[in-house]
Amino acid sequence: MQALNHQVSEMLGARRAELAARMVTREFARHPELEQRYGKAGREKCLQDSGYHLAYLAQAIAADEMVLFGNYIGWAKVMLAKRGVPEKDLEGLLETMRESLLAELPPELSGLACAYLDYALAELPRLPGDVPTFIPLGAPLEALATQYLEALLAGQRDLANRLILEAAGPGKSVRGLYLHVFQRTQYEIGRLWQVNRISVAQEHYCTAATQLIMSQLYPYVFGAEKTRGTLVATCVAGDLHEMGARMISDFFEMDGWNTHYLGANMPQVSVVQTLVEQQADLLAISATITYHVAAVEALIAAVRREPKCAHVKILAGGYPFKIARDLWQKIGADGFAADAETAVTLGNELTGFPRAA
Repeated sequence: MQALNHQVSEMLGARRAELAARMVTREFARHPELEQRYGKAGREKCLQDSGYHLAYLAQAIAADEMVLFGNYIGWAKVMLAKRGVPEKDLEGLLETMRESLLAELPPELSGLACAYLDYALAELPRLPGDVPTFIPLGAPLEALATQYLEALLAGQRDLANRLILEAAGPGKSVRGLYLHVFQRTQYEIGRLWQVNRISVAQEHYCTAATQLIMSQLYPYVFGAEKTRGTLVATCVAGDLHEMGARMISDFFEMDGWNTHYLGANMPQVSVVQTLVEQQADLLAISATITYHVAAVEALIAAVRREPKCAHVKILAGGYPFKIARDLWQKIGADGFAADAETAVTLGNELTGFPRAA
C-alpha cells in the first residue's frame, strides 16, 4: 500500500501544474457563469488554489492519512467562504478534480487518489463554516493575550513589548507567557487571516514582532543551570514557520538543556552535521503544514542512516501531527508532542533525564 501511495503522490507532485490547468479549464467550461462572477483574476486565483489542493492531496496520500486532506479542505472551506467563494464552488472544483484525475491518471493510480477526494467530498457538508477564537473567555492569561494581540494589530509593537516585560520577571512564569500569550495569539493571528479579518502583511508583522519580543525574555530563558542533555531543534527544508520550533528550544533551555536552535528552512545535511558535532541526545522537528510532512520523514531517515546518530531520539511536532495522531509513528519518530511543555516532559523520558522540579 505504501509503495502505491508514494507512486500516486509523486505523480501528482510532478504533474501538479498540468493537472491544475486542466481542472480549471474543465470547471470554467462547465460553468461559464464562473468567468462572469470572478473574472480573469478569479480564474487565476482558482488555478493557484487548484495547485494547492493537489499539493495537499499528494502529501496526504504519501502520509496514508485521509484525515489530513479532509482537514485541509475544511480550512479551505472557511478561507474561501470568507472571501466570497461559496461551498458549492469548492465542491464543484473537487468533483472536477476527481473527473480530471480519472481521465489523466492510469486506473491503478487514479482509484487511490479518488478515494481521498470521495472522503473529502463526503466530509465537506459536515465541516464547520467558521473557526472559534483561540483566546476564549476564561482562558489562562486571557486579558493579557487580548491586550497583546490588540496592540500588535494596531501596529503598537512598543506597547506589546511593555505588556510582556511587565508580566515577566523574577517569580513569574515565562512558560505561561509562551503558552498562553505567544502561542494563543499566533494561532489567533492565523485564524484572523483565514477568516479574512487581517492581511498577509499584518500577519507577518505580528509574527516578526512576537519573535523580537520573545528575545527580550532571554535573560529568563537562558538562566537555568545545564544539567541535562543536548537538544537540536529545527524546521525542515521549505518550512518557513519557525515559531513552534523556537518555543520548544526555549522550553528545553529553561529545563536545563543545552539547546541548538537551527531555525527555518534547514537542509537535511546541516541538521545531521549539527547533531554529530554537538553530540546531541534529542532532535525536535517542527512541521507547520501537511505539505512538509514528507520532508520530516526524509530528515528522520537521513538521521537514522548516520551511525553517529544511532542514539539520538527524535520528536515530531506541528499541526499535521495533531490531526493525524499516529502520523509520528508512520514517519519513524520516537514521539509526538502537542506543545512545548509536553515536548520537554517526553524528551526527558525518551533520553532518561529526570524532569526539573
